Amino acid sequence: MRDTKILAAEAIGTFILMLGGPGVAVLAAGTGALDGAAVLAVALGFGFALMIAAYAVGPVSGCHINPAVTLGMALMNKMDRAKVPFYIAGQGIGALLGGAVILIVRNGAADDFDASPATFATNQWGEEFGFFNFGSMVLVEIILTAVLVFVVLSTTRKGFPPAAIGLAVGITLTLIHLISIPVDNTSVNPARSFGMAIFAGGEAIEQLWAFIVFPLVGAIIGAGAYVLVADEGDALA
Repeated sequence: MRDTKILAAEAIGTFILMLGGPGVAVLAAGTGALDGAAVLAVALGFGFALMIAAYAVGPVSGCHINPAVTLGMALMNKMDRAKVPFYIAGQGIGALLGGAVILIVRNGAADDFDASPATFATNQWGEEFGFFNFGSMVLVEIILTAVLVFVVLSTTRKGFPPAAIGLAVGITLTLIHLISIPVDNTSVNPARSFGMAIFAGGEAIEQLWAFIVFPLVGAIIGAGAYVLVADEGDALA
């Protein structure tokens, strides 16, 4: 029963994240290149969605809603590693449902809409797609995922006020998106990338591997950074 609740909580939380992040990008900010106001709107959408999900499902699963966060938590023994498959399954289900709902709603507009890498808030790299090069993408995905995982792990330390967790992680994700939306549309979350790419197809699917691999590398680095500053006995609690 506990495993089912974790799966459901992660699915619901990831679904909320998809609606608040890619949903804002596709439904409100438009389908073309994002200007400054649109970047801010999408960044806030992601941040608010994570904050809301943290308070809503955090008491059940910890609100990872991101395989990279789950990896970081598992590395630091902040969770039962036997439950990792339930976390990942829930995140995948939530991402798929979120992407599907966004597509269904967008198809209800008066204009003809074709979900593609250019119109469906996917993650990509390459000047030909309007983003930065491969090297820049790798750096931001590794570094910014490391920052996210470091902050999440920091909220688990003794004495951190539980009421502030949602604010801390939500603001962190907002900042991450403000930095990196122009670079690669910001992943730092393999589930988020998967949930949009699967419907957009094309280059988004071809490049999806990078938005799985490099956020996971960033999670390992973020966990390592946490070890450097955590109190003795807390790093591997």
